[in-house]
Amino acid sequence: MIFKLSICLALGVAAQSALAEGRYPPGQYPIGDSRAPGCAPTPAGSSGDAGPRATGRWIKTWGAIAMSNSGASGVSVGKVKKREAEKAAMVECEATGARDCDIAFTYKHQCAAAATASSGTQGTNFGSGETVDVAKKVATELCQSRGGQSCGVVYSACTEPKFEAF
Repeated sequence: MIFKLSICLALGVAAQSALAEGRYPPGQYPIGDSRAPGCAPTPAGSSGDAGPRATGRWIKTWGAIAMSNSGASGVSVGKVKKREAEKAAMVECEATGARDCDIAFTYKHQCAAAATASSGTQGTNFGSGETVDVAKKVATELCQSRGGQSCGVVYSACTEPKFEAF
């Protein structure tokens, strides 16, 4: 009877270890043998299940608005560097023939708007925010707070992030 019991016990242990084969946590592999089984982390660079891997990154971009006293303007959006955005806006402003272009507003990873008044205040008022609607509201309210009447948005845009694949 003891002999039969030990055979059944041995078969049960063998069956259980066979069922457990391949049941290691993600990123682990089996080590040892039947006398001392275990698991260890999969080495870096191996093809084990290490979870999701990044395929790239999102880069926040810049926008800029250049203006001149003559009323000429130039804009840029989606530039990776602030200096690139400013240069592109200046080039566009100067392409109209204006000689006194200057950077009036820059923004990164957001939306911008410019508002002017039909009468009252002089100049252009800028606003920025997480959406075009917010940027327009900020620019319009600033125009009105400076005494502008019939303030209207003359420009709005958003910088969009760019995806850079690895």
